[in-house]
Amino acid sequence: MHSALFLIEFGAIILGLGLLGRVAGRLKFSPIPLYLLAGLAFGTGGILPLPASEEFVAIGAEIGVILLLLMLGLEYTASDLVSNLKTQYPAGLVDFGLNAVPGAVAALLMGWGPVSAVVLAGVTWISSSGVIAKVMGDLGRVGNRETPVILSILVLEDLAMAVYLPIITALLAGVSLAAGSATLAIALGVAGAVLFVAVRYGRHISRFVSSDDPEKLLLVVLGLTLLVAGVAQQLQVSAAVGAFLVGIALSGEVAEGTHTLLSPLRDLFAAVFFVFFGLHTDPASIPPVLLPALALALVTAGTKIATGYWAAKRAGIGVKGRWRAGGTLVARGEFSIVIAGLAVSAGIEPAMGPLATAYVLILVVIGPLTARYTEPVAAWVSSRRTPPGSATLTSVPPQPGSPEDLKAQDPAGRA
Repeated sequence: MHSALFLIEFGAIILGLGLLGRVAGRLKFSPIPLYLLAGLAFGTGGILPLPASEEFVAIGAEIGVILLLLMLGLEYTASDLVSNLKTQYPAGLVDFGLNAVPGAVAALLMGWGPVSAVVLAGVTWISSSGVIAKVMGDLGRVGNRETPVILSILVLEDLAMAVYLPIITALLAGVSLAAGSATLAIALGVAGAVLFVAVRYGRHISRFVSSDDPEKLLLVVLGLTLLVAGVAQQLQVSAAVGAFLVGIALSGEVAEGTHTLLSPLRDLFAAVFFVFFGLHTDPASIPPVLLPALALALVTAGTKIATGYWAAKRAGIGVKGRWRAGGTLVARGEFSIVIAGLAVSAGIEPAMGPLATAYVLILVVIGPLTARYTEPVAAWVSSRRTPPGSATLTSVPPQPGSPEDLKAQDPAGRA
C-alpha cells in the first residue's frame, strides 16, 4: 500500500514538473520559480502535503545538486580556469564586494548573527549560471564581445564555491576554529591537487573514462562523480565541490559526451531539488520576509549591474555592451538555493529558507527582464539627460562581433 502511494505521489510530482516546464518554455523564462512554487504548494503548510515520497525526493534533491555542479565543471577546462584566475580576478573581487556585502549586512541588521551573515552573503553573491546561459542563448548574444566578460565572472564564482562551501559547512556544523581551518585547508588542497592533475594529466583521465558505448560512459562518470562527492562530504569538504572538480578533470570528447548523456538526468534531479526546497518551506512564513527579500533583491540587482558594467569597461567593451553585461548577471538561482538549503538543514535561522525562496523567486523572474531591457533603458535615460546635439549612449559605435556590428558591415545582415 505504501509502495503504491509512493508511486502515485512521485509520479504526480514528475508529471507536474514536466507540465510546468512546458509552461515556462512557452512563456520563455526559467522554470525555477514554478518549481519552487510547486514545492510550496505541496509541502509543509501547503494545500496537499506529500509525505510518502518525501524521503526519496530528499535523496533525489541531493543528487540534483551533485549533477548541477558536475555539469558546471564540464563547461570549463582546467587551463581555462587558471587563465581566468590570472586575468579576471579583479572583477571577481569587485563582484564579491558589491554583492556579498549587502547580504551580510542585511542578516546582521535583522539580528541573525555572524554565521547567518556569511550564509546570506553567499545567497546574494552568486549568479545563476544556468539561467544566464539560457538567457544569452535566447537573446542571441553568445557571440557578443561582452559575453567572455560575463562567463569569466561566472567561472570565478564557481571557483569561489570550492572555498566558500567548505567554510559555511564548517560554520554550520559549529566546529572549532582549528577544525574549521583544517577543513578549509583540506578543501584548498584537494581543489589545488585536482586542478594540477587536470592540467597535467587531464587527457589521461579522459582516456580512462572514455568509452564508445554511451551506457558504459554514463555508468562510469556517474559512479565516479557520486563516489568522489561522497568522499568529499566525508572529509567535510562538500559533495557539490567534489562533483565540480570531477567535471573540471574531464575534457574533450568525454566532456561533450557526458554533457549530452547527463543533461536530461541533471534537468530531472535539479527540478526535484527545487521542489524539495519548496516542500520544506512553509508558505505562511514567506509574507513576513517578503519586504526584506524585495529590498535585498532590488539592491543586489543594482550591484550586479554595476559589477558587469565595471568588468566590461575594464575589458574595453563599449557602453552598450557594459549595460548588457550588467543586466545579464542579475539572475540568482541554483547556487543561492543550495547555500540556503545548507543553512535550513542545519537549523540556524528559521527565516533563512523563506527569505531565500522569495529572493530567488524575485530575481529569477527579474533577471531575464534586466538582461533584455537594461541597455535600452540606459540609452533612453541618457538621451533624456543629454542636450540635443551632444553624444549619447545611442551614438556609441557598434562593437565588433555584436549584432550591431554585423548590421553595420552589411545592411542586409550578412557578415
